[in-house]
Amino acid sequence: MSTVFQPDTSAPPEFHAAFRGLFKSILRWHQLDAFWDVVRRQADAGWYIYALGTPIPTQTATADDVKKFIAEVDALLHRDHHEDYCGIVYVDSTEEPTLVKIFDPNNLGVSCGYSDNPPLPGWVLTRIPPQPLELKRPLPAGRQRWWQALWG
Repeated sequence: MSTVFQPDTSAPPEFHAAFRGLFKSILRWHQLDAFWDVVRRQADAGWYIYALGTPIPTQTATADDVKKFIAEVDALLHRDHHEDYCGIVYVDSTEEPTLVKIFDPNNLGVSCGYSDNPPLPGWVLTRIPPQPLELKRPLPAGRQRWWQALWG
């Protein structure tokens, strides 16, 4: 099964254009902590929480759900990314973010660099209504359980 970015050409291009835009890596853990504080302060700004391999959210998350997601995904990243650096969270802006790509530590491939077919993140936090990033990619069983426990 391919995980190549395949935009839905019938959808409005705003999300896909933003997804393909310029991003900055959050390289250090303390920078990620500071970035999460920014997002927490903007938790009621109309965020969609999208886990690739699950249905695309059609409604924005509540501020409490955004804060819960941040806490849980941060704990997952710290637990599963066995490095002294972060480097797997990419943002369009550290101060006024509209799109955040969070790569799954258990399915990284190459998350940096340039490619016509960049690897896909595990999760996207976006203020732009999301569109499909791929045709079919099942969520790994362990991540499916994590996602269900988070929202169940």
